[in-house]
Formats: sequence, C-alpha cells, structure tokens
Amino acid sequence: MMRVTVLTPVFVEYVPEKLVDGKLYLSVEFATAVHNCCCGCGNQVVTPFTPTDWRLIFDGVSVSLEPSIGNWSFPCRSHYWVTNNNIRWAGQWSQTQIDSGRAFDRASKADPYGDPASETLPTAPSTSTPGEAPRGGLWARFKAWLGLG
Repeated sequence: MMRVTVLTPVFVEYVPEKLVDGKLYLSVEFATAVHNCCCGCGNQVVTPFTPTDWRLIFDGVSVSLEPSIGNWSFPCRSHYWVTNNNIRWAGQWSQTQIDSGRAFDRASKADPYGDPASETLPTAPSTSTPGEAPRGGLWARFKAWLGLG
C-alpha cells in the first residue's frame, strides 16, 4: 500500500467503475467527488457537495475539498485534507471525537441553514485548559477542536 500525496482532478459526467489511485473524479452534474482512499487501502471515498457535506473549491487549476476527509468507517480510519490537489494528513481521532463529530454532522443536517453557532448543536470536546475562558461560540470551539482555529 502506497500513500497518495497528490490527487489529480478529473472532471467527468459519470464516475468510472474502476478508479485509478491518485485521481479525484469530479462530477459537477451530480455534485460529487469520488477517489480511492489516499492511504492506499483501495476503499472508494465519496464526497457529495451539499451545504452540510463537502465543498469543492476549484481555482481553474487545482481543487480543494472542505472539510477534511475522515474515513472513520474504513478499517484504515485515515484522515486527511485535500488542498490545492495535495494531501495533508491529519491526526487520528479518538472514538469520542468521532462520535462527537458525527453528532455535530447530524445536527447540522437537521437544520442545514441554521446558525452554525447555535447552542442547539452538540458541543465538541473542549480545547481549553481548566481555568481558561472558553473560546467564543460553538463554531469557533469546533474549528479549534479540528485544529483549524
């Protein structure tokens, strides 16, 4: 198994049956990207583009996907970012972090156009130390928990 470090975007109408490692197949018509897991395990990763799933950024040359790709259901449990065609590996998440992230996703999907800082969303594990003032809003805390803030 070889880790992939770069994904080359390939714009397609339909995703091919056999995927090639290192290719990111993008179907604008079906608002979806598909690629083989970048760890080399061979599992297919599907990233639909919706307000509550992934967002595709295309600058005319390279692509980025947001947020990160956490393959928690795969045996490899790989976790990475696709930024300007490059793979940036992220740290492994604990089961508690995965469960909290999934709860956050479920709540976001239940109210996709609600306020992302709404206190009705589950809280992510705190990144502050005891005695430290909590960071502003749930969204800021979640981004910090992901290592983005």
